[in-house]
Amino acid sequence: MSRALFRPFNRYNFSGNVCYLTGQPAILQTTVFPDWVLKQFKLEDKPFKMLDEHIATYQDIKIPVSEAAIAAINILDSEIEEAFNTGYAAVKSVDELKLFQWIAKQVYGIIHWEVRAGMRQQRAAGEEFSFSESIAHKFSNLHIMLQSLVQPVEFEGRAPWSIKIFPVNNEDETFIYRDEINTLVFSLRMNDFGIIASLQDNGESLSFHKGILDKVEGKQLHPIQFEELCARFFYSAYLFNRLPEYTILETEETVFIDAMPLRISSRPVYDIWQAKTYGQVLENFWKPWGFLLLEIIKNPEQPMSFLEDEQGGFISQPMVALSKPD
Repeated sequence: MSRALFRPFNRYNFSGNVCYLTGQPAILQTTVFPDWVLKQFKLEDKPFKMLDEHIATYQDIKIPVSEAAIAAINILDSEIEEAFNTGYAAVKSVDELKLFQWIAKQVYGIIHWEVRAGMRQQRAAGEEFSFSESIAHKFSNLHIMLQSLVQPVEFEGRAPWSIKIFPVNNEDETFIYRDEINTLVFSLRMNDFGIIASLQDNGESLSFHKGILDKVEGKQLHPIQFEELCARFFYSAYLFNRLPEYTILETEETVFIDAMPLRISSRPVYDIWQAKTYGQVLENFWKPWGFLLLEIIKNPEQPMSFLEDEQGGFISQPMVALSKPD
């Protein structure tokens, strides 16, 4: 007898009575964002923009959970809360799988909430629910990986994700959360650190950005430098042109997940980097400092950067001279 995985995308089983993670009967609806995050950063009534441009609040975004799921989530949240509130060194020491689970728990929770909302809207309009097969495939794989939170799962070979943690000189009470669910990329900036994660790239982001990652390794970043890194990762996620496949073996004891090779064709894994499009992404990440696209790509061959100087050397944080208000 194999260990059964819950696969909600097979029949679009997104009932509010079914646990989003296990498929077991749900005993309650819990917020996607942990209670400690909502209270510590006073986010309960803060706006959160959904895919359809609808504005919800952080406390509106809830998911149905079973007894087993809420128990596992509470244990994970408790460990992450302690590490995140301790700071960068503690976050660096957290097992990478647990970081993935915590990040994926938020991202997939939002996906679940979005899918349920979309299904309700289309039913109300008398339309049949439709969904991109490729996006559903990615979301389904992410959900299977997240089930490692509630049952034994072994990731063989390359990890399906890329996760990097950086020391950042943030202001007190900083909590900047971003995700892009279509590309499954995520960033978080708080306390004295920042995290960037690509949840389904099989580690390719770390290879693609190796040059700049080597330059910033071990260096404390100014917030504008971290946001520039985020812009690079978020933009490259759009350029990633593979749909990762995984061999999933369900046995009685364990579920085995093995990432299939991405480089099976001569086509590069990433499409061509376009300076103007990147500049538009960077403009969005730099909104707190007021830089505009025309300034950012004044030299299209070398867009504005607070990470690298004209010779390609790292700009150390004390040398970051901002002409715009922080």
